[in-house]
Amino acid sequence: MTVQSVQASKAMSATTITDTGAVVPEHPLPPKRKGTLLIVDDEEGPRMSLKVVFKDDYDLLLAGDGATAIELAQKHRIDVALLDIRMSGMSGIEVLERLKFVDPSIEVVMMTAFETTDTMRRALQLRASDYINKPFDLVTMRAAVANAMQRRTLDSEIHNNAEKLEQLVAELQHQKIEQQMAQTRGDIYASIIHDINGPLTVISGFLQLMNQRIGDKTQLGENEVDFVKDRLKVLTRQVTNCIEISRRYLSFLRRRPEDAPRVGVNQLLADLNHLLRVHPALRDNEFHVRPLAEDCGVRINGTDAIQVLRNLAVNALQCCPQPHRVEIEGELLRQELNLAEFKDGPETRLLNVENFQNAPPLIRLSVRDNGPGIPAEILPRVFQPYFTTKDTQSGTGLGLNIVQRLVKEAGGVLHVQTRAGEGTVFTIYLPGTPLANPS
Repeated sequence: MTVQSVQASKAMSATTITDTGAVVPEHPLPPKRKGTLLIVDDEEGPRMSLKVVFKDDYDLLLAGDGATAIELAQKHRIDVALLDIRMSGMSGIEVLERLKFVDPSIEVVMMTAFETTDTMRRALQLRASDYINKPFDLVTMRAAVANAMQRRTLDSEIHNNAEKLEQLVAELQHQKIEQQMAQTRGDIYASIIHDINGPLTVISGFLQLMNQRIGDKTQLGENEVDFVKDRLKVLTRQVTNCIEISRRYLSFLRRRPEDAPRVGVNQLLADLNHLLRVHPALRDNEFHVRPLAEDCGVRINGTDAIQVLRNLAVNALQCCPQPHRVEIEGELLRQELNLAEFKDGPETRLLNVENFQNAPPLIRLSVRDNGPGIPAEILPRVFQPYFTTKDTQSGTGLGLNIVQRLVKEAGGVLHVQTRAGEGTVFTIYLPGTPLANPS
């Protein structure tokens, strides 16, 4: 036989020829797992008899007393326990209770030759799945164990499917949140491009003016020299603006909040003010941004800080259709917060306390509106993902959830105060840091 024919023979041995003549590769499924049956009886005769009955159907574990049964349950995954009620030492009811403590999902079939109402009631209270009288017939016994195995398998599948569904929902939720965050960052960086385009437009216009004024002249008079010097000063100022904007936001992209920031809170508030002045939610609302009296850095990624304040401000601007007032202000705090003063109630909530880095200096940033306020029954839900009181065209229900997430990542705390008919204040407290000089 040639090498080729040997290889062909091996290849054919791994395939199956169907009735139609098609060659289908064989991929044998892994053997289906046998259920594990624990047989507990202090009499060896019944114990061995049951072993003979079920040895070909299930993986068997045998115990002659309750203590051994509990030990086996702690070491092995048991699907069904076949348990005699009347045993010396630990009774079957005690063993049933202990087995359910070890693994509540174990199905237990009770056996007894002395049936009483109290015993049956107690066994059912402890969630025994069936009750077999001794002496038993094989058909009844096999049916009881098979039904218990089927319930165990079904419960296991339901549990596994529920876990998979929960993981899938969590993954979809995470993806939607990331998508929403990316969309908001896109809006922020579109504004940055707009900011840079302003100075670039000035630079381009002045260069054209200088070119027209100077043209092909080989020598410049005093007027032309003064003209060029004046325009060069403007050009230098505008180029510096472009460099500062690009440097600031490139440092944000590195997303390293533990590093000292290259921009202060007041610069972030100025950028935020520029971003919101052109936002559709502004409409006819009164809007003010008040900077810190004394500027300071903040330990949060710059883009995250703008996104947090932007989400809070847009929510405040959209809290009611009538014109109202929205204010954003900051303050430098040189003492740690007294967290005992913050009490959760129907009109106030404090979030992320367990992650809060409560050490001065701290930065307080507040977004305040004089809108209708948040109803007490809604306040506990506003930070849940996908919860929104807006229509589907106006909101995703992710804005405040993103705020909570970003504040938590920065080691900050988030406080909400609201009152019906008077408005709402969202306040974030973040770790401050001295400003670093840009290099």
